[in-house]
Amino acid sequence: MGLSLAALLHLHLWAPCYWAFQCQNMGHSEFRLDGDYTIAGLFSIHSSIVTMKSRPEVDICDSSHGYHLFQAMRFSVEEINNSGELLPNVTLGYEIYDICSESANMYATLSILAQSISSSSHLHVEVLRDFTLYQPKAVAVIGPDSSNLALSTAAILSIALVPEVSHYEASSQILSAKYIYPSFLRTIPSDRLQVEALVRLLLDFNWTWVAVVASDNAYGRQGLQTLYEVATKKGICVAYQGILSLNVISSSLELEKMVQRLVVSRANVTIVFSNRRVTHSFLKGVIQQNVTEKVWLGTEDWSLVPEIWGTAGISSIGTVIGVSLKHTPLPGLMKFESAYISSMAVDSNANCQANGESCNQICTQCRKLTPNKKEVPTTYDTQAAFNTYSAVHAVAHGLHHLLGCHTGACHKKTVYPWQLLEEIKHVNFTLYDRQVYFDNNGDLLIGYNIIQWNWDSQDWNFSIIGSFTRNPDRLSIDKHRIRWHTEGNKVPISRCSKACEAGEKRLQQGMHQCCFQCVACPSGTFLNKSDPFDCQPCGKEEWAPVKSETCSSRTIVFLPWNDPISWALLTATTLLLLLMAGTAVIFALNLGTPVVKSAGGQMCLVMLGSLACACCSLYCYFGEPAWLTCLLRLPLFSINFTLCLSCLVARSFQIVFIFKMAAKAPGLHEACRKYHGPTLFIGASTSLQTLMSLISLVTTTPVPRKNYDKFMELIILECSDGSSLIHSLGQFYCGLLAILCFVISYMGKDLPESYNETKCIAFSLLMYFISLIAYYVISSVYQGKYLPAMLTVSNFSTLSGIFVGYFLPKAYIILFRAELNTTEYFQTSIQSYTTKRSSD
Repeated sequence: MGLSLAALLHLHLWAPCYWAFQCQNMGHSEFRLDGDYTIAGLFSIHSSIVTMKSRPEVDICDSSHGYHLFQAMRFSVEEINNSGELLPNVTLGYEIYDICSESANMYATLSILAQSISSSSHLHVEVLRDFTLYQPKAVAVIGPDSSNLALSTAAILSIALVPEVSHYEASSQILSAKYIYPSFLRTIPSDRLQVEALVRLLLDFNWTWVAVVASDNAYGRQGLQTLYEVATKKGICVAYQGILSLNVISSSLELEKMVQRLVVSRANVTIVFSNRRVTHSFLKGVIQQNVTEKVWLGTEDWSLVPEIWGTAGISSIGTVIGVSLKHTPLPGLMKFESAYISSMAVDSNANCQANGESCNQICTQCRKLTPNKKEVPTTYDTQAAFNTYSAVHAVAHGLHHLLGCHTGACHKKTVYPWQLLEEIKHVNFTLYDRQVYFDNNGDLLIGYNIIQWNWDSQDWNFSIIGSFTRNPDRLSIDKHRIRWHTEGNKVPISRCSKACEAGEKRLQQGMHQCCFQCVACPSGTFLNKSDPFDCQPCGKEEWAPVKSETCSSRTIVFLPWNDPISWALLTATTLLLLLMAGTAVIFALNLGTPVVKSAGGQMCLVMLGSLACACCSLYCYFGEPAWLTCLLRLPLFSINFTLCLSCLVARSFQIVFIFKMAAKAPGLHEACRKYHGPTLFIGASTSLQTLMSLISLVTTTPVPRKNYDKFMELIILECSDGSSLIHSLGQFYCGLLAILCFVISYMGKDLPESYNETKCIAFSLLMYFISLIAYYVISSVYQGKYLPAMLTVSNFSTLSGIFVGYFLPKAYIILFRAELNTTEYFQTSIQSYTTKRSSD
């Protein structure tokens, strides 16, 4: 089905721009060139302000930027045709449209899709189920140069898969969505990459509290959304965000309120994600409201526009830093434009004179398009012109591959747009040291320059202070080249809250994560830089002090054999064992002497043996704990110590009973002798302790373990205590025997001097009590590497106290006071006791 659209849109939508072209096209057209394959160009040569009118009107004539863009397209086409290398025996044609408004852009797009009918001068667009064999007027389209217009054009051209290569400002991220715009490509990066560069710039200077102002079009809104998403993920907060209408003026109430809110936000850095016209009005409003000493970050759309730099008073606003596409000069363009101006000057005047008074107003605009004086392109213009130049060459390289021109001559044939599109997607060539190829989204893989505006001279001036490169994405800034507006050239601060010190987490206040209090991470936790709002716990094998950013490995400690304290204790324990062995030999050799008999006779050897075995348990506390040492050390000491105490109790009771109670209870005395009472008591008492030890071993077997609780920075290798209840009962039982022994000994304080063991036993038991109490007090305040040494000292003191208090004096008498080790001496002592007791 055919749709005749030219007449309808020609009068209602396109009239102003159309007549501007018609005025210039009288005589011959410089906006159209016939060729074997036609490329269409969409350029905003004129501009129309959006107002409340019944139709768009040409209100502003942009005589510089758009002019350079369409001349760059003409220049590139003629260069390709004249060289004959890229497309030998094939000529490219072009048809250029002035898309001065949305309606003009729509008309141009439909005109490109239209087909000529041989019997008619009209154009029509067919609505088909399949556009595979569809042949529009142009095989490819260059432009438009804005996101707003590109969204409409790309959607329509994608129906027939007509390749569209945009060249400047059409950087909206949504255009990278190939499922929506499959035929759209561009010789500039997506705004996504520009956002990445801006966010990395913010992070590099630690600016986490920023404002964002955007223009009310696809470029500004999409850029604002992407910037917000990326920035918030990186810990940057947007303190204020505003949208400026496209027709805003510097003195409007809308702009005045926006600037006031921006100041109230306390953000010292503002990102202006807007087109150049809106930015110009916005910064004029900023100057009028006397907003100074701020940092303004610009996008590639306006950061190299001289007209904005030249605004009166703009140097007072602070520091302006922007991102711009890497600049590549285009040699020959100025000469080409000069030749064009010279050739068009005469034709333009002649055309206007021929059409009379009614055409004069439009022709005034036409003459502005072809200035009489030589106009030098700015960096902004040449940069955009090179992107247009690259776009045309991308189409030409696609045709080169499609037509098989690598053989030296192109094979002319019917070219369908979708065929050319596939070839353009895969082009890879170099223009003036810049590589041109497209990624999977149809975006050009190129980085940015980071520039700063300079206010030193009266002419447009900027400095390149860094760059943003791709694959991998990396920002490089030469901070020594930056000239800040601050005193002492210090980097401006833009944060909601003061930065926390190392190891302090952020306690958020309000809705923004950038507004917070600083709280120190407690011990045992650390602050992971990836999550500044929460302190992470260290692992079981790690520790960290207060305000830590990392965890350290905990030190594993135990009492090693080669420690100086271990050497001292081992030496003392070994010496004690040798003294016990020597004393046992002395007692065994003098077993029948009165001193040995009064001390217990053979029972002394049992006591010395039990003390020696208990002393051997002290060796189990040195070195890394093992299963056998953990199993033996507590039972070995407690059983043998109980045996020794039981012997002391039995011997003390035996002596006291003989001297004080035998006469009063001869039957009891005889029964004790007959049934071996002391031996039964010793056996029963020791068996009870042995039973408790066995129960403890069976229920909770002591094993080597790592103790993580005593010290944060240490892991103590120790033996588990087994059943704490049974172990406590065993300790209590030993204490009970000691008290009983002390009470019985005290009852015999007035016995004959030769049999009076009170002082000896009291000293021995006093050492036991002191050692036990000292150990529990120390262990309550100290839990470390030397705790086993403390227990060893306590047990050693107990054993050495009994040995020194009970056995050493008797060994001394045997060896050095033989006169006291006689039957006569003991009988004299008994007689003196009897006489004294009788007199009492």
